[in-house]
Amino acid sequence: MIKFVLMVNRQGQTRLSRYYQPVELSRRAALEADVVRCCLSRKKDQCSFVEYKDFKLVYRQYAALYIVVGVTDSENELSIYELVHNFVEVLDKYFSRIMFNLDRVHVILDEMIQNGHIVETNKSRVLAPLTALDKMADG
Repeated sequence: MIKFVLMVNRQGQTRLSRYYQPVELSRRAALEADVVRCCLSRKKDQCSFVEYKDFKLVYRQYAALYIVVGVTDSENELSIYELVHNFVEVLDKYFSRIMFNLDRVHVILDEMIQNGHIVETNKSRVLAPLTALDKMADG
């Protein structure tokens, strides 16, 4: 099960966070800082799967952006690694024609992951709600 998804820059600033299990707000900043420090300190030739406390971290770097996913020990790391890549491909497909919008990123993530479980990976199906919203906005 997916516990959280983080998008952070190279400076360690969180750009997006989505939690699928309750984490107190007071603990989130410390958790994010620790997780980011753990991932950013690793070398490029090291594995993108990290044992961290009572769960695993799966991360991927795209230019200056890191996407970090916290998962339970029973989750398949390779499937999460591919999910991250698929998520980036969906973002690229959608935002290649319009300006980046954080609310739209949340919609995309919510279409792909619900309650900590992967529910959709097909790019066209993931983007269908946003395409419909864009058509309505264009009138």
